Amino acid sequence: MNPNLSPTLLELLAPRPDWPWLIGILAMSGWYALGFAHAPRERWPAWRAAMFGVAVVVALLVTQTAVTDFTLNSMSLYMGRLMVLAELVPPLAVLGLPAGYLMPRGWTAKALSWLLDPWVALTLWAVIIIFWNVPAGFSASLVSNTASGLLPLLYLFGGFLSWAVVLRPLPGVQGKGFGNRGWFGLLSSLPMMSVAAVWLYSPRVLYAPYVGALCLWNTTPLQNQVNSGWVMMIAGIPGMALAIGQLMLWLIALADSGTVVYDGTEEESEEAEARG
Repeated sequence: MNPNLSPTLLELLAPRPDWPWLIGILAMSGWYALGFAHAPRERWPAWRAAMFGVAVVVALLVTQTAVTDFTLNSMSLYMGRLMVLAELVPPLAVLGLPAGYLMPRGWTAKALSWLLDPWVALTLWAVIIIFWNVPAGFSASLVSNTASGLLPLLYLFGGFLSWAVVLRPLPGVQGKGFGNRGWFGLLSSLPMMSVAAVWLYSPRVLYAPYVGALCLWNTTPLQNQVNSGWVMMIAGIPGMALAIGQLMLWLIALADSGTVVYDGTEEESEEAEARG
């Protein structure tokens, strides 16, 4: 039977249960609902619950629908699904967490403090992006039963780390500085933008499963790859814009304080010394 190469939106969003994902999403939703129900509203406001609810709905749309059935015929659809899991679900879910209310302790606090260190998170995110986008890794994620489930999970995990560093939902175990967070956001966007640029300008199809494949909506495999580059490039813009804003706030704070930073220590600026 010939595959449906022109699916409608209703066909893409037709229910298709993926039980491991569904159980995980329901478990996290239950944990969140219990916390929200027992917390004072001034500490855990309703708007945060609404943000988390939107994140859950979006996650269900890209994991529990027929979208996954069409990824072998559309690299751009596959990449769109991954970008939703990495760049849309995590910031919504992180904004849903009540900053300052959740207070991890003991080994949990130590583990989260290590994971949410900007440079640890940057290393993990870069490894996920680079390893899984070399041809061997990306091709394995399409044809291997194990890898096909692992890649979306890794993108979701990496996205949560990245956005948690930037948005700082656990101030008790995370640093305060806008500088580190801004530099992290800027640097963490570079691997994704680099991969997107390769896809945009490559003269040939890079991934074996898509060479000669019948692609959705009358696109060629090369056009499909270029479209995937645009999907990844556009998905990275909000994070990069936020990082630039945090860096600007950091620079403004430095200017207002009259100090400059050398190797992590503050010294009086020459201008301040001249005035003194």
